[in-house]
Amino acid sequence: QVQLVESGGGLVQAGGSLRLSCAASMSTFSMYYMGWFRQAPGKEREFVAAITWSRDRTYYADSVKGRFTISRDNAKNTVYLQMNSLKPEDTAVYYCAGRISGGSNYYTTPNEYDYWGQGTQVTVSS
Repeated sequence: QVQLVESGGGLVQAGGSLRLSCAASMSTFSMYYMGWFRQAPGKEREFVAAITWSRDRTYYADSVKGRFTISRDNAKNTVYLQMNSLKPEDTAVYYCAGRISGGSNYYTTPNEYDYWGQGTQVTVSS
């Protein structure tokens, strides 16, 4: 059974930073392509960032490019999302997601992922 558990969310002022972590239970974590999504109230879940199993490629939504950084530590079965220069519009529940690495390096829609965490709330005050 694959489990993903996010942590690190909270309340922060605009311009501040937060670091989200996602701990994964699967023993073959290094084979998984990992992503972060977010969902604000009344909105659809949207792609934030993704990283390949080998960490050689990362992808970002235009709205977070230059402010957020995704990384992973395969030895710790953990993927991170460092969020800097936070804005009120970044307020959402953030979800960690995973899938077995496939033929593509570019997975940005929720239905391309097989496993999801429970989410962690990020609130940015103005």
